[in-house]
Amino acid sequence: MIGSKNFLRFTFAIVFLWGGGKDLFAQQHTPALIPAPRMVKSEQGTFRFTGSTLIRTDAGPSPAVDYFIKQLLQRNFNNQVVAGGNAGGSPEIFITSAGAAQLPAEGYSLRIEQQGITLIGKDAGLFYGLQTLLQLMDASTGDTAALPCLRIEDAPRFGYRGLMLDVSRHFFTVQQVKDLLDLMAYYKLNRFHWHLTDDQGWRVEIKRYPQLTDVGAWRVPRIDFSGNTLPPQPGEPATDGGFYTQEEIKDIVRYAAARHIEILPEIDVPGHSMAAIASCPWLCVTGDTSIKVNPGSSFAKWFTTGGFEMYVDNSLNPVQESTYTFLDGVFTEIAALFPYPYIHIGGDECYKGFWEKDKRVQQFMRQHRLKDAHALQAWFITRLNKIITSKGKKMIAWDEAATGGMKEPITIMNRFGEKEAVTQLKKGMQIILAPGGNGLYFDYAQSASDQEPASHGGDAPAWKAYAFDPLYPALSAREHAAILGVEGCVWTEHIPDVSKLQYMLLPRMLALAETGWTDLAAKNYSRFADTALPMHLARFDRLGMNYRVPTGFSYTDTTITTASYHFEIAQPPVPGAKVYFTLNNRPPGDYDHRYQAPLTIPVPKGKTITLKTVVITPAGHRSIITKTVLTNPEK
Repeated sequence: MIGSKNFLRFTFAIVFLWGGGKDLFAQQHTPALIPAPRMVKSEQGTFRFTGSTLIRTDAGPSPAVDYFIKQLLQRNFNNQVVAGGNAGGSPEIFITSAGAAQLPAEGYSLRIEQQGITLIGKDAGLFYGLQTLLQLMDASTGDTAALPCLRIEDAPRFGYRGLMLDVSRHFFTVQQVKDLLDLMAYYKLNRFHWHLTDDQGWRVEIKRYPQLTDVGAWRVPRIDFSGNTLPPQPGEPATDGGFYTQEEIKDIVRYAAARHIEILPEIDVPGHSMAAIASCPWLCVTGDTSIKVNPGSSFAKWFTTGGFEMYVDNSLNPVQESTYTFLDGVFTEIAALFPYPYIHIGGDECYKGFWEKDKRVQQFMRQHRLKDAHALQAWFITRLNKIITSKGKKMIAWDEAATGGMKEPITIMNRFGEKEAVTQLKKGMQIILAPGGNGLYFDYAQSASDQEPASHGGDAPAWKAYAFDPLYPALSAREHAAILGVEGCVWTEHIPDVSKLQYMLLPRMLALAETGWTDLAAKNYSRFADTALPMHLARFDRLGMNYRVPTGFSYTDTTITTASYHFEIAQPPVPGAKVYFTLNNRPPGDYDHRYQAPLTIPVPKGKTITLKTVVITPAGHRSIITKTVLTNPEK
C-alpha cells in the first residue's frame, strides 16, 4: 500500500466543494469529506494554518493527539504544542475533552473560525475529529493550509465499520497490513477482520503447533487461481507463502490500536482447513497424509443448483477428542494475541461428505442423537463456542453456523443478505452485514465489463456499497439495534499483490466508509461520486496508488438509435484527467482525439458509428473503455 511518508502526504486533503444542500454558500464552501459528517454548517471566511499556529490541548495524554502531531512534524509543520486550557490566543488549534461526555459514542465537535479552531472529543471521537481536520488540510499551498470556516457535529451511524483482508490465499507483509490500517483509519473504519487461515495457507504462528507454519504456511508457487491451475506435483518444493510471528502480530495490534482499530482474527474451521490438515493429517476423518496446502487449484465441484462436492478432505474431524485439544491450544494463543473481545471461527462451506462416509462419525451421531451432518456441525460449533468463551472471548461466525439447530448466542457475520439476516435477527442473534449481493465483496469486479481484471465472480460497483442500507425496513427497532454494523470483504484468490489490492479496494472502500458512518439524511450519492470522490482519487493519483478510474459515462456499453448524438462529458472523474475518444471502433489512447468541449456527432441513415472513450489521469492511470454504438437504420 502506501508507506508512512506517502500516507502522511495523503492525509493532507485538498479542500474542495460539494453540493446537495439548499444553501448556495454551503454548497460552495462545504469540504469534500469522506465519510460525510452528520451535520455541517458552513460559515464565512477561512482559517489559515501554518507552522506557527499554536496547538493547545487539555485532553491529557492522548495517542490521538500524538498521532496528529507526528503527522504535522513529518509534513514539516513544526508547530508548538502546549498543555492547558484555551487562552484565547490567536491563531491556535484548541483540542479539548471538556464537554465530550455529552457527545455520542465516537463522536466529536469541530468549530473552525477565522481566529482559531476548537475540537471537542475523547478517545476514538477525538481521533476521528483529528482525521476530519487532516482531511481539511490543503496540500496545494505548500506551507499554508486554508481551512473553510464551519461547524461540524459528527458521530457514526454504526459502531462496527469493518474491512476484511484474506491473507491466506495471498500473503501480505507486515508493512502492507499497516499501510492498509492507515488507509482504514483515514476513512474512519474501525474493525480489521484478519482472515488468517484457509485451505491455501496458515498465517499465524502457534507455538504449541509449529508445524502449522512450518508446513501450512507454504505452498507450491502458481501465478493464478483458476480451473487450470496445476495441483502440487510430486517433489515440487513449496516456496510460496509466509506467516506472521507472534511478535509481529503484537506489533500490528499495537499499531492498529493507536488508530482506534480493533482486530478481529479469523481461524476458519471446521471446513476450509486444508492447510491445517496438511500440517496435521490426523485432524481429518480420512487421515490422508498426501494432502498438501492448496496452491489455488480446483479441489471441489460446485453445482448450479446449490451445494458442492470436495475431492480433498478439508474439514476437521468433529468426533475425536484430539481435535478439540488442538483447537483449545490454538485459541488459547489466539486469545492472548488479540485483545478484541471477539474471535471469528469461520464455519462456512464445510463439506460433510467425508463425515457421512465415516463409520466412527455415524456411530457418534447415533450416540448423540444428531439427525444429520448439519446437526453435527452445530454440535461442533457449540463445543467450540465453549472453548472460545473459556478464553474470555465471544464467537463470530459466517451464516452457516446458524443452521443445524444451533442455539448458542453467537454473533453472525451475514454474507447472504436480507432474507437470512431477517431470520437471524428474528432468532435474537446479533449480526454484522457483509452481503456480497449488496456490493460489499470487493473481490468482485467493479463493473460488468469484460475489461475488468480477473475477479472472483459477479460485479459490485461502488454505488452498490454506497446504496446499501443495513437497517432493513421489515425489522423492528429492537432488531435494528442488533445490527452491529457493516463490513467489506476482500477475498484474494485473484489479488496477488498490493497494486491489485488497491485497485479492488478503491474507490469502493470509500463508499463502504460512508455507508458505515454517515446517517441516511446526510448521504448524497451525487455529492459523493461527482464532487467529493474526485478529490480523493486525485490524492491517490499523486501518491502513485492504484485505483479504478471511473469512466466518463455512467455506463460501459450501450446502443443508441439516433440521427444526431450530443457528445458531452460534464467533467473528468479525476481532476486534471483527460478524455480521449475514437469514432471508428478502435480502442482510444492518448494519441487520439481529445475531448475538450461538447460536440455533435451526425449519424447518416443506414450507418453505425462506434464512439469509444477512455479517461487518463495525470499519473497515467486509465479507465476501462466505454463503447457507445450510434445507429441510424434505414426506414
